[in-house]
Parts: sequence; C-alpha cells; structure tokens
Amino acid sequence: MNFRRRTRVETDINLTPLIDVVFLLLIFFMVSTTFTRETQLKVDLPESVSGEYADASVQQIEVLISVSGEVAINGKTLVNPGLDSIRAALVREAGSDRSLPVVITADANTPHQAVITAMDAAGQEGFSRLRLTTNEMEQPAP
Repeated sequence: MNFRRRTRVETDINLTPLIDVVFLLLIFFMVSTTFTRETQLKVDLPESVSGEYADASVQQIEVLISVSGEVAINGKTLVNPGLDSIRAALVREAGSDRSLPVVITADANTPHQAVITAMDAAGQEGFSRLRLTTNEMEQPAP
C-alpha cells in the first residue's frame, strides 16, 4: 500500500484589513469626540451673617470675578476685564432689558477695585438691581 502524504495547505490570516478598520475607527472617534473646556472660575465667597436668599428662577445676569481679577459674565470669560469690555458684555447679555438683576459673585480675596469696576459698569449701563453673593456665616452655638 502506497500512502501518499497530503500536502499541507498553510492558512494565514491577513491582518492588513483588520488594522485598516481599527485605524478608521480611531480616526472616527477622534473626529466625532467633543472636548469640553471648563470655563468656570473658582470662587471662594466671602461670608455674611445677614442677608436674603435670592430667587434663582428669575432671569438674571451673573458677573463672576475670580481672585486674580478675571471676569466671566453668564459663564463667558472676558479676555480683557476692563470697564468697557464689561459694559459691552452686560449690554450683549441683557439686550434692551435693563431691569434684569445683576448678581456679582466675587472671591473673598478679590481686589476691591475689580468689584467696583463691575458695579460701575452695571451702573453706567442703567442696571439698578445689583446683588452681591456671599456665604452664610456659621454662628457659634451659645
């Protein structure tokens, strides 16, 4: 009996198409991903014993001033925190409604001049309802 040995057929897996698909998926996810940049300023509020709670449901303009003097109005940071740019941003946010309350939230260690500049800009543009944000001071137990 003459048994012939079968020739072995080598099977290879071609990885080139797999690598192409992986790179296409990588490019797709890189292009479709949105990166959020945190634009909010960190503020450590001053404390106060007296004060009133403001109604947060009312439409208002929030001016946020950081310890370094950076200013953000309704979450949009201003490049130049000068008087003219604050005035322009307030006008842009309010439109023609000058009866909106302007809430100034300043860090406890913010230079006083930055707060006065924001208040002055609001006053020059006709805003008469100004509020300052504070934390409630804890009173010692008797």
